[in-house]
Amino acid sequence: MVNEIKNSLNGAGLKVAIAVARFNEVVTDKLLEGAVRELELLGVADKDINVVHVPGAFELPGVCRRLADSGKYSAVMAIGAVIRGETSHYDVVVNASTGGVASIAAEGKLPVILGILTTDTVDQAMNRAGLKAGNLGSNWAATAVEMANLYKEV
Repeated sequence: MVNEIKNSLNGAGLKVAIAVARFNEVVTDKLLEGAVRELELLGVADKDINVVHVPGAFELPGVCRRLADSGKYSAVMAIGAVIRGETSHYDVVVNASTGGVASIAAEGKLPVILGILTTDTVDQAMNRAGLKAGNLGSNWAATAVEMANLYKEV
């Protein structure tokens, strides 16, 4: 018989840190609201959700590293929004922020959820923050809970 590990969306007893970028805060505030609301719906206590605000997406990996290394959390989420402009700065910020967060996640010490939108327009970002396509912050929060429970089992 195959041994199968079933994932759980029960957030009771989990501690989750969310690092959120202020840059493009009209988008990131909505993503954060969706994430916190979903964590609460899944049973994570308010006192067990810690939010750290950073200036922009570029600063997310450093703070996520510190949160992950603290040993205080079951999962860490990085929330940001990088919207293409008229210069190549977009590519630098996207590569540094997503690559930095992904490298922390790949270490496998605890789940680190990559919640950085990379869009061409503000409209695309707003649609993913709850206007048309649902709120991806909610999806990332569910992923954090599911992965935190999975990490307990493997």
